[in-house]
Amino acid sequence: MAMNNRELPIYEIEPALAKAMAGTRSRIVIQAPTGSGKSTQVPQMLVDRGLIPADKEVIILQPRRLAARLLATRVAAERGSAMGGEVGYQIRFEDRTGTGTRIVFVTEGILLRRLISDPTLREAGAILFDEFHERHLFGDITLARALQLQKTSRPDLALIVMSATLDSVAVEQYLEPCVTLRSEGRMYPVRMEYLDRPVDANRVPVWETAASETAQLLRREPEGDVLVFMPGAYEINRTIQALGLRPETRGCSILPLHGELSPRDQDDAVAPGQRRKIIVSTNVAETSLTIEGVRLVVDSGLARVARFDPYRGIDTLWIEKVSRASTDQRAGRAGRMAPGVCLRLWTEREQNERPPRELAEIRRVDLSETLLMLKASGCVDARTFPWFEAPEERALLRAETLLRDLGAADEKTGEITGTGRRMLAFPLHPRYARMMIAADAVGRVRSVALIAAMTQERGLLIRRTDQRQEELRDRHLGDEGLSDFFMLMKAWHEADAHDYNLDFCRGVGIHAGSARQAGRLYDTFCRIARGQGLTLEPQIVADDAVRRCVLAGFADQVARRLDGGTLRCELVHGRRGVLERASVVRKSPFVVAAEVREVESGPRGDMDVLLSLVTAVEPEWLEELYPGAVREEQRVRFDDSRRVIAERGRYYHDLVLEVKRGGNPSESDAARLLADEVEAGRSTLKYWTEEVEQWILRVNLLQKWCPDLAFPGIGKEDRRLMLEEICHGAFSVKEIKERQVFPVVKAWLDGRQQALLEKYMPERVELPNGRKAKVVYSETNPPTLAARIQDLYGVEDSLRIAMGRQALTIQVLAPNHRPVQVTSDLTTFWRDGYPKVKKELQRKYPRHEWR
Repeated sequence: MAMNNRELPIYEIEPALAKAMAGTRSRIVIQAPTGSGKSTQVPQMLVDRGLIPADKEVIILQPRRLAARLLATRVAAERGSAMGGEVGYQIRFEDRTGTGTRIVFVTEGILLRRLISDPTLREAGAILFDEFHERHLFGDITLARALQLQKTSRPDLALIVMSATLDSVAVEQYLEPCVTLRSEGRMYPVRMEYLDRPVDANRVPVWETAASETAQLLRREPEGDVLVFMPGAYEINRTIQALGLRPETRGCSILPLHGELSPRDQDDAVAPGQRRKIIVSTNVAETSLTIEGVRLVVDSGLARVARFDPYRGIDTLWIEKVSRASTDQRAGRAGRMAPGVCLRLWTEREQNERPPRELAEIRRVDLSETLLMLKASGCVDARTFPWFEAPEERALLRAETLLRDLGAADEKTGEITGTGRRMLAFPLHPRYARMMIAADAVGRVRSVALIAAMTQERGLLIRRTDQRQEELRDRHLGDEGLSDFFMLMKAWHEADAHDYNLDFCRGVGIHAGSARQAGRLYDTFCRIARGQGLTLEPQIVADDAVRRCVLAGFADQVARRLDGGTLRCELVHGRRGVLERASVVRKSPFVVAAEVREVESGPRGDMDVLLSLVTAVEPEWLEELYPGAVREEQRVRFDDSRRVIAERGRYYHDLVLEVKRGGNPSESDAARLLADEVEAGRSTLKYWTEEVEQWILRVNLLQKWCPDLAFPGIGKEDRRLMLEEICHGAFSVKEIKERQVFPVVKAWLDGRQQALLEKYMPERVELPNGRKAKVVYSETNPPTLAARIQDLYGVEDSLRIAMGRQALTIQVLAPNHRPVQVTSDLTTFWRDGYPKVKKELQRKYPRHEWR
């Protein structure tokens, strides 16, 4: 090794690691604090001590591409190896490995795809799951697949799960039997500081708070670099701007660090420098990476979290508070090299209110790509898969439906289809992979490959442009109105034609780096397509065939403009949203959106469903591509006068394509619609009174208390039938308002049953003096009867109904009809309570009879 790191704390577990690796079916959990060296040193221990065979490789899974690349770079430097030699990395769209690579850092999805092409992982000797506490979806799945593999055909494959803040009990139970190794580490003390009072983020942006507090921290702490955690690239840029205005930062290098930066910019952020550094980073610096020189951490306590709502099919990108486990990880970055300080931009009380850990990705992301991979590996039904943590059923159903809609899974069996296997060749979401397959059929592979390439990284166009940029953009890109993708294609062509010149791209409002990266991905996708036998046309074109390909990938995200004056849209499956204002598609009544996401809008944190990357489509294409999803049917609705009318329409799923007035509605259709209005409370029936409700309750209670009578109860569906019968023959809300109700309701029972109801569940009970007292029935309490004392003379025992099985609760009233006693046992009342009541009331009401 070119560099000696044996003094790192992780080496204290080396002997125990060697012992645990002896034999077969090695399963090891390593818990070691941040900065102990586990990510870089454990792989080297396995190789240098011969703990894996010389012809096998160590695979280290990383949750993030940036971490995989930087860790590989560091280990290669420590071993004096060129990148791609003994040490390498493989991330999405980039492979820096060679035939002699022994230590390879990969992102989790890479290994999962490799398991499909090489089910036994012949060249792997050990798999290390680093930072497993982050619970990324592909990490969970890969661990389960690797465990299956070890239990069957690869008992020699070692599995090592590593983290600083791991819930080790759950992992140990899942891997049982396993060995747990703990390194205490050698963390320097970190002084925790909090704000004195909570910050209102709606009034003071987080970057302003961070800049102000960082400036004060720099004055108090004259030594050490600063690491500032922000939720995303936008907040990072604003923080850097705010810090640049502070006199305390003069002489400091202020650098961003996030996944959208170029490798060179990422390297600059983590490399040692001559000047004091302030690195403003997303949570990519929270784990794995140790940035030399950092002794001060300023933590916003926020992260940008993607969530997918399987009930609505909507992605939400939301800035959320991170867990206590994450804040501990972030604080640990300050104590790696020397004593440090962590300043948290919230109060100590707020710290205790944070959740202990992050919600696992499997609970909050789209599962379609994962399910496609599982199907390819032979798992047809995901419910039988040995999940570390099972996903929600609704999320599985949504993913399965999408795969069937894309033709990737068989409609009946759910097995992967030939189309699905072809889709797997592309390292893309199934939607874009399906577009590539569709493009081959119409000779537009290059065009769709470019579209897919432009959507994988940061957006190509700068969103906030000035007037000059707008004018130049209009001149170079023109007025494209059929697809946002076509506008992006023009932008990329212009950037490519100018060799991604920074000045030109800035002038037109194009991200030069994103355009260059899109070009690389475009070449990659074209190379994969050629290898899969797809035909590549000579030119990139933007035409109707390309729009059809977009529709093939996003058929479940078709939308109809509700009116020409606004951006409001109605989507399939009962969803609504608005077109993104930046969209160039403004005139087409029907569109398909490649992105449907929920975004925060307004100061109160309101949410809008935003449709972006929009393409105009023609309704007839839906019928050509998805004939089973388009149908004609007659529907009824209310006109402006609240009268039921009939319309004949064509529908794509539940989305209206075309509708015309279509004759008169049937009486039953009108009755159903009118009954809907009554059930929803938008219309009322004057004579559906409490008396009706009491009658229905009497029927149901008699059924409950006297089941031997086999009485027909009245449930929710039965009430609905009654409503429809009451409304039958009417065609407007006005007609039903004064319709009689009791004749329909009472017809539920025949004459004999009505007589039994009156006998055993009476509306009124006759008392000895001939008076009839009303019985009030309740779903939750015993039935109640109210009567004056004088009316109860002669009633010696309890009053009972329902064939004597249910006692009535009696409200005993004074002559002024105010209750003096509530009882269901009159015998006890006459004996114990009545003498006292009588004495008092007789004095007040001497003219009444008192026995």
